[in-house]
Amino acid sequence: MDNKTIEIDKVVHSPPAGRRPLERIEVVGLSLLALAMLTLFFFPATLSGAFDTVLNKVKPVVVDVFLTGQVGVAVIISVIIGRLLERLGFTDAMMRVFMPAMRAIGVNPAVIIPSVYNIFGDINAAGRIAGPLLRQAGATKDEQKIAVATMVQSQQSFSTFMLGMMALTFAGVNVFAVVLIAIFGPLLLSPWLLSRLVYRNVRSVDLLAAPRFTPNIDFAPMLFKAAREGVELLLLILIPAVALVFCVIGLLEHIGLWLPISAVLERGLLALNIHPETGLLAILVSPTLAMGKLQAMASTLDPSLVVGSFVLASSGLPLSAVFGQIPVVWAECSDLNEKEVMTAAVLGIVMRLLTAVMLAVFLTPLII
Repeated sequence: MDNKTIEIDKVVHSPPAGRRPLERIEVVGLSLLALAMLTLFFFPATLSGAFDTVLNKVKPVVVDVFLTGQVGVAVIISVIIGRLLERLGFTDAMMRVFMPAMRAIGVNPAVIIPSVYNIFGDINAAGRIAGPLLRQAGATKDEQKIAVATMVQSQQSFSTFMLGMMALTFAGVNVFAVVLIAIFGPLLLSPWLLSRLVYRNVRSVDLLAAPRFTPNIDFAPMLFKAAREGVELLLLILIPAVALVFCVIGLLEHIGLWLPISAVLERGLLALNIHPETGLLAILVSPTLAMGKLQAMASTLDPSLVVGSFVLASSGLPLSAVFGQIPVVWAECSDLNEKEVMTAAVLGIVMRLLTAVMLAVFLTPLII
C-alpha cells in the first residue's frame, strides 16, 4: 500500500517536462488582447461605439418586431394553426395525393415525405423524421438528394406562409393562383426535373404501408403543446438567430462595410423582381421577419415585387439553415454526408430563386 502511494505521489508531483508551446488560437487571442488594449488607450470610444451600434441594430428587431410586435405573435399563432391542421389529418391527406404522383413520375414515393411534412414549416423535424423513412423505403442516394432539394423549396416557418398570404392579399394578387403554383407546384415539378436531369439513379417502388403523421393526442393538450412549441420556436430559435445575424450586420455597419455590401445585393434582387429589403432579410436573416415587413408595406408596392419576395421567402432560407442546420440534420439521419446534402440544398434554393423570378415576371400580370 505504501509503495503504491509513493508511486502515485511521484506521478502527481513530477516536474513538467517543458513549457507548453503556444497554439495558433492562443496567438490569435493574444493579438486580440493587444489590439483591444491599444484601442482602449488611443481610441477609448471605439469599442463602446461598436457595442452601441450593435445594440441599436438588434434591439428594434428583437424587441419591437418579435417580442412585442405582430411577427412574434404571428409565429405562435401559425404554429397552433399548423398543428391543428396536422391533427385534423391534413398532412396524411397530402401524402395520399402526392405519394401516388411520385410513383407516376418514376421515383420512390418516400421522396415527397419531407416536403409534405415541411408544408407547415418545420424543416429540422422534417429531416429527422423523413431521413430514416427514406432509408427504410430503400431510397437511393440520388432520391435522398431529390428529397432535400425539393424540401428546401417549401417555407421553413408556417408563419412565413401566413404573413405572406396577407401580403399577397394587400397587394391585390390572386392568392390561390400563387399558392397553387409556388407552394404545391414544386412538389411535383422538382422531383420530375431532378430525376431526369441531375439525379437519375431513381426507381419507382410500391410502399406497402405509408407512414401516418396524424397524432393521436387529444385536441386540448395538442393545442396547449402547439402554443408552447410556438413560444419555444420564437424564443429559442428565431430570436437567437436574428440577434446573431443583426449583431454581425451591426459590426459591419460600424466599420463601414455593410452599406456597400447591402447596396450590391439589393440592386441584384431588384433586377430579379424581388423586393430588395425583404429579399435580403429572407436570404440573410429570417423569411418570417421578411414577410412581416412585406405585409406591412405590400399595398404600396408593385405586385410583382410582392410575388417574387413571397416565393423566395417560402423556402429553406436563410443561408445559415442551408449551410448549417440542414446538412447537419440530414447527415445524421440519412445516407448522405454533409457535402452532398449541402449541394442538394443549394440546388433547391437556386431552383426556388428561378421560380420566384419567373412567377414575378410572367405570372403576376395575369393574376392582378
